[in-house]
Amino acid sequence: MKKEHFSLKYLRREVLPTLFCPGCFNGVVINALAKALEEEGVASLRGYVFVSGIGCSSWIPSPYILADSLHVLHGRAVAVAMGVKLANPKLEVIVIGGDGDLASIGISHLIHAARRNLDIVVIMVNNLVYGMTRGQQSPTTPRGLKTATTPYGSFEYPIDMCRVLRETNANYVARWTIAHFYQLKDSIKEALFKHRRGFRYIEVVAPCTTYVARRLGLRPSNILRDLLRKSRRVGESREATQGGEDTIAVGVFKSEDKPGYIELYRGYIAGLGGVYSG
Repeated sequence: MKKEHFSLKYLRREVLPTLFCPGCFNGVVINALAKALEEEGVASLRGYVFVSGIGCSSWIPSPYILADSLHVLHGRAVAVAMGVKLANPKLEVIVIGGDGDLASIGISHLIHAARRNLDIVVIMVNNLVYGMTRGQQSPTTPRGLKTATTPYGSFEYPIDMCRVLRETNANYVARWTIAHFYQLKDSIKEALFKHRRGFRYIEVVAPCTTYVARRLGLRPSNILRDLLRKSRRVGESREATQGGEDTIAVGVFKSEDKPGYIELYRGYIAGLGGVYSG
């Protein structure tokens, strides 16, 4: 008897196979999330709500994950997630989006959610370009990378969202590449089941296989080797700590357990003599 893949219990079978490009690393992200859930004994995703904006990775929860989901305006996923969490704090709210959605048009929502230590999980799949619209330069595009809008190579410095969010009130900030499957899976488990309050952010460096790998003349397997070669654990070297241009700092940048926004809000309402029903 053929055994079903473990991830199928969390996916909508009627929309499979996915419409991602051949070799796209979004499937690895789905598997890492599914494996984390399975290892924690999650039988179904009742009580989970996924929110995404616009972009290739925003398709991961909607339509593929078998859970309640909201597919919202470009850049507004975190803002909508805040509304969901405040409306029903018992829900586990997870935002999945890309660098174009979260680090560009939606960056203000992302930073202020971290400042508030909002009780949600954000997984940013950083594919280094605007993949859905044919590979334009994004805020995280490395210097020198040729894109549709920088055909001679990007000359701008990219933003490092982990370094930015580390300086906010976020409880948990981590980054892994798509070549670090088990570490990514364990970080998802930490964010969902160990750190149960506050803002939790995980970045996944997953170069677009169509508009990054192809322009570099690399196969996905070569991309994985390149990511492993460039990766440096946080704290292992000065380059990793400061974010050298030819290195990718990976690991847990921050891990705390401060009260989250919901707890602070409840205390605020109680102090005013009001009633909070969440």
